[in-house]
Amino acid sequence: MNSKVTYWIEMSDYDLETADAMLRAERFLYVGFMAHQAIEKILKAYFVHTIGETAPFSHSLSLLAKKSMLSQELSEEQFECIDLLEPLNIEARYPTYKEELLKSMSFERCCEILAKTKDLQSWIKTKLFA
Repeated sequence: MNSKVTYWIEMSDYDLETADAMLRAERFLYVGFMAHQAIEKILKAYFVHTIGETAPFSHSLSLLAKKSMLSQELSEEQFECIDLLEPLNIEARYPTYKEELLKSMSFERCCEILAKTKDLQSWIKTKLFA
């Protein structure tokens, strides 16, 4: 496997582990942010693997899925996961959005986000190792 693909996979795994750590520490704002990062990086791994070029400099999960042509294979549930995660990158970064986002991030919601993120990441990994 290409070293760039391996790099993106390892970073995705690291970010998902960080999301779990943020949940245990009850740092809910960053659970969603790190879940987004984990999917962003696994999508970049898939892009490099399938397209053979440097991954786009984008945080948009939907754009990365489209450019890698993975969007053609995503189920409705997987699209919903991307839609759930997409705003968590921007909203966690900017003070204007942070307070509002934090109000919506409960332990239960974070558990749901992590479960969906883990499922999506795992599915994309199976596509990488097929």
